[in-house]
Amino acid sequence: MEMDTVLWSRLVTGLTLAFHVIFATIGVGIPLMIAIAEFIGIRKKDPHYTLMAKRWARGFVITVAVGVVTGTIISLQLALVWPNFMKMAGNVIALPLFMEVFAFFFEAIFLGIYLYTWDRFKKPYIHWLLTIPIVVGAGMSAVFITTVNGFMNQPEGFVLEAGQFTAVDPVQAMLNTATFSKVFHVLSSAYLTGAILLAGIAAFAMLRKGVSAYHKKALNLMMAVALLFGMLNTLAGDVSAKFLAEHQPEKLAAAEWHFETESGADLILMGWLNAEHEVLGALHLPKLLSFLAFGDFNAEVTGLEEFPQDEWPPLLVHYLFDLMAGIGFALLAISLLYFLFKIWKKRNELNKWMLRLIALGTPLAFLGVELGWFYAEVGRQPWIIRGVMRVEEAATTSPTVRTLFFVFLLLYILLGIMCVIVLRRLFNNKPAEVEMEKWLKEKPNQTIEKGDPAQ
Repeated sequence: MEMDTVLWSRLVTGLTLAFHVIFATIGVGIPLMIAIAEFIGIRKKDPHYTLMAKRWARGFVITVAVGVVTGTIISLQLALVWPNFMKMAGNVIALPLFMEVFAFFFEAIFLGIYLYTWDRFKKPYIHWLLTIPIVVGAGMSAVFITTVNGFMNQPEGFVLEAGQFTAVDPVQAMLNTATFSKVFHVLSSAYLTGAILLAGIAAFAMLRKGVSAYHKKALNLMMAVALLFGMLNTLAGDVSAKFLAEHQPEKLAAAEWHFETESGADLILMGWLNAEHEVLGALHLPKLLSFLAFGDFNAEVTGLEEFPQDEWPPLLVHYLFDLMAGIGFALLAISLLYFLFKIWKKRNELNKWMLRLIALGTPLAFLGVELGWFYAEVGRQPWIIRGVMRVEEAATTSPTVRTLFFVFLLLYILLGIMCVIVLRRLFNNKPAEVEMEKWLKEKPNQTIEKGDPAQ
């Protein structure tokens, strides 16, 4: 059967977002890790942490380059694939889209200065100060683009007349009701994923080549950051759930297969539905959905029965939500377990099983980010602008969208392969220990903390 242009439009955009979110998450999360490592290196006068910042920055630049390409493609696709959406909402979202580009160039300028000014300042703190605009620029890029998504979920800042937006207030549109919860969740998950990525790399290196001072310190630092942002991400999830309960009850109800409005609603984990929408084989946690939604075990939670069935989000979002939340809790549990082993002297936090768990956390973290964005987008269906414009009204009618899908698929395969090859060339057969030894010969005044295996 020949698929219609609406479905092809969904596939093109879904493919692009699924690929781009990997590099966007790295682009937001890693700069903060670089800044933390360099700051600790300066404070402790420990070259291991400074080397972390140097090596992480090298790899980060490669991912930024790929992220620029995919980010540009998203802007292009908005015009090509969703022309009616841009015709209606273009004057509303133009400001955050422009500010997102400005934030990126702001970050890129300071990133270039940062990379080419190592050891150029007498006071190392001056070089570290360059990380601040990089972190801010990366974070603000995420903030501005997330406000666009927030507007699509909670459209505000305009008057709707004859099917057109008039009296547009772009600032109010950016600072819509959804902005805070979405920005909080996006930033916390990006920083958590960035920390888990670098911790996973250190754990994998130790599994392959044994424990070294460099990787031990990198793992310990990143697991501490992961623990912090794991807790913040859990809080962000709670804030998001309460936002949905109040402002998008149909999305929360679909995620929890909550069909009937009731007080003391159960939280449903996994399971499946029969033809009559009866939940089978699921784990029911009594009254927990009411508490998650309103902080009250006996609160009333709106069910899907309150909405026309043609406005229900696809019910498969239940699995997306459960898996996303499950991964978030798993990453927090891994971080907690690592520090419990560290405190409990009878256990070695660097044992092989612990290192394997941390290494496994890296793909899980990125899977969680993917699932979260798919839940955010699919859970808004059938709307592209909730309550205002449906997806089929916004999509292109051009049959060439099918060709676009395969063109972009090939492009992303090539970009992905090239990124992996360049990163391998950058770090393969160039271990941190060898680089550290070379650096110490060039900088004999540098010292390593006592008790390090590298001594």
